Amino acid sequence: MNRQVYKLFRRRKDGSLGPLFINTHQRIGIGEWLQAESHPTKGYAVRPGWHACLKAEAPHLKKEPKGHERVWVKCEVEDYTIFNRPKNQGGIWVLAQRLRVIEIIG
Repeated sequence: MNRQVYKLFRRRKDGSLGPLFINTHQRIGIGEWLQAESHPTKGYAVRPGWHACLKAEAPHLKKEPKGHERVWVKCEVEDYTIFNRPKNQGGIWVLAQRLRVIEIIG
């Protein structure tokens, strides 16, 4: 069953979307289903899958860090697991094996 979620992406100067921390060179298209991949990265726990939230809120992440813009996108996910996280990390995380960006919301 599909579920609507929200995810924070980096918006590059050319307008393309990409992940914030892992596999940062990937380009994310709108409307296409993307399969999760595993890219172990020094300093980060290995949690293969697309990380998303039930609301467009992630208090532990800066909205406007130096050097690039971050935007919230509405997505749809398949084959997902729900994780309870501390409230300061958004409360609930969705870890999905498939993700599709529906629209940029800001």
